[in-house]
Amino acid sequence: MTSLQRFDVGTRISQMAIYKGVVYLAGQIPSDLHAGVGEQTAEVLAAIDALLTRAGTNKTRILRAEIFLADIGDFAAMNAAWDAWVPAGHAPPRATVEARLAMPEIKVEIVVTAATHDD
Repeated sequence: MTSLQRFDVGTRISQMAIYKGVVYLAGQIPSDLHAGVGEQTAEVLAAIDALLTRAGTNKTRILRAEIFLADIGDFAAMNAAWDAWVPAGHAPPRATVEARLAMPEIKVEIVVTAATHDD
């Protein structure tokens, strides 16, 4: 039987769960709420890297990414940070939408699902 693992469990959410070789991350947001969308995106991607490392995997194993932008007009700036981060040949399936985020200062939130190992 495969056990479910949760990491950084809070009252409302866990930052990460792993089940049957799949890593599920909570939506990652920036801590620098005064930065521009490019800087916020880079910060969020670094947080994703750190969580995936804790899970024993990395960004080449991402199965799916969902990106939420407070302003779809920031699409190009977000993509510049994303493109610098994604390794060549490992761009995952992705969706990007405009959404009202939890706080007006948050410009981007990213959710990823990744594999931990090959089956």
